[in-house]
Amino acid sequence: EAAQVAEHYGYPVLLKAAAGGGGKGMRVVRSAAGIAAALDAARREAMNAFGDDAVYVEKYIEGPRHVEIQILADRHGTVVSLGERECSVQRRHQKMIEEAPSPAVSPELRARMGAAAVRAARAAGYENAGTCEFLLDRDGNFYFLEMNTRIQVEHPVTELVTGIDLVQWQIRIAAGEKLPLTAPFSAPIEPHGWAIECRITSEDPANGFLPSTGRIEYLHAPGGPGVRWESGVETGSEVGLFYDPMLAKLVVWGASRDEAIERMRRALNELAVVGVETSREFHLRVLDDAEFRSGAID
Repeated sequence: EAAQVAEHYGYPVLLKAAAGGGGKGMRVVRSAAGIAAALDAARREAMNAFGDDAVYVEKYIEGPRHVEIQILADRHGTVVSLGERECSVQRRHQKMIEEAPSPAVSPELRARMGAAAVRAARAAGYENAGTCEFLLDRDGNFYFLEMNTRIQVEHPVTELVTGIDLVQWQIRIAAGEKLPLTAPFSAPIEPHGWAIECRITSEDPANGFLPSTGRIEYLHAPGGPGVRWESGVETGSEVGLFYDPMLAKLVVWGASRDEAIERMRRALNELAVVGVETSREFHLRVLDDAEFRSGAID
């Protein structure tokens, strides 16, 4: 059955654990000769990780971007798209740098992706803030990945380029309010300037992103115009093994992508965390990378 599905959609395909996430139980298969062994391996890994060996087959997109659309939907039938976020810089299938807008998305593509996300939310009778995630290929074709039925870590970049407070609107929608069709909600919502977020994690990027634990002896957070610091830690905080490694989100806004990158570099250089390793050096390296600076990321 897996071979038939793969034949129908064309190789390469991706085998993926139905019960899981985070990259567990995933195998890329490039030809019919490899599917039986890959299926066995993916099912074993899925069973070990999730207690369920169900696997599905999807088309594997070569060098895709991870681009997602933020929506808001109220109980009165109004659903709006607030544009896209570019989330392609990841490690172990988890995002490390997000930006809005995406350097790969034109106004025409933004409108098409936004319309697809709005249709999905309407079909489900969705009510709340939510995010439709897509894989975007090199030819501008996009494929539905999943919907996050909640606020996301990277929501600040959308807030900074739209001027819309997503957390406040979650609460107002929950209280039964109607989304206004006046500015800044009047369609189409176009991004103003550029925002970038770096997830500051307690990991050692020079050592395979191994978790780093300990007591934060000293913390200096960056500030200034166009800089936003969202954190759950301070000097004296204990960083243990039992939670997600994210310590904070460093978010900046600039009039252009180049300005946002420079502002983020300055903010990262101001950041000081003593006591645990952090992803700061990794972020600085990415910001200096020629491919990242030109927007050529996947």
